[in-house]
Amino acid sequence: MSSFSDEAFSLEFFPPRDQVSRERLVGTAKQLMAMHPRYVSVTFGAGGSTRDGTAETVSLFSQLGCEAAPHLSCIGASRESLVQLLDQYKAKGIRRIVALRGDLPSGMGGNDSDFRYASELVKLIREHSGDWFHVEVAAYPEMHPQADSPEQDLDNFVTKVNEGANSAITQYFFNADAYFDFADRAVQRGVSIPIVPGIMPITNHTQLLRFSQTCGAEVPRWIRLRLAQFGDDKASIRAFGTEVITQLCQRLIDGGVPGIHFYTLNNAEATLSVWKNLRY
Repeated sequence: MSSFSDEAFSLEFFPPRDQVSRERLVGTAKQLMAMHPRYVSVTFGAGGSTRDGTAETVSLFSQLGCEAAPHLSCIGASRESLVQLLDQYKAKGIRRIVALRGDLPSGMGGNDSDFRYASELVKLIREHSGDWFHVEVAAYPEMHPQADSPEQDLDNFVTKVNEGANSAITQYFFNADAYFDFADRAVQRGVSIPIVPGIMPITNHTQLLRFSQTCGAEVPRWIRLRLAQFGDDKASIRAFGTEVITQLCQRLIDGGVPGIHFYTLNNAEATLSVWKNLRY
């Protein structure tokens, strides 16, 4: 672990929905600042209140002395609204953005949006804001769930890179080989930007399976069976999850990854446990 500094870690949070959640997030954030993350990212929603929550949460982390990168989703958004957001973030001194396609809002048709792909958002950011923003994009080692094939998915990723992405964060996975295979194929296509593995700590069996089914992340059979065996024993699930994720991260680190991005789900304990294992 000596060659892998704390600055190689980054964290994801989502905006709190009410005052109680906000106070809880402040406590969580202060605990996780012990990791000295390179930056944190804050997720984005299609609704106006969620968008406002993203900006407020970015400000919260800025006040804590940590660089914060808002997620920016283009599906269902107009060019005008996105340009306005870019200008607002630039005015606040934000220098990093996570550029995503996002999910289509319920009841909206694909033709209701000025944008269909994240690559179009990256292009807009570069055309409108030049090199002001460090642009992160998503990568899918196990293939985006809506892609037709791994090759098409890689084509889409390369397009985002060619439009001006600076680095990428992957969807979470539990198979390191999937990450290394994707990264190798990307390099063969001329991609040279850092591809940082996204890591989901294991804390809840049902929640993990639900998330994974939605986003196309494979939970290996042996992990599913072990989690099912623990039933409602939360302590055993957390202990097992910490061990599994620590081993996964260590293999990635040994393989030379440029960083690790933790999906915290606004909780400190699981991410801190893995981080401490990796350090000591």
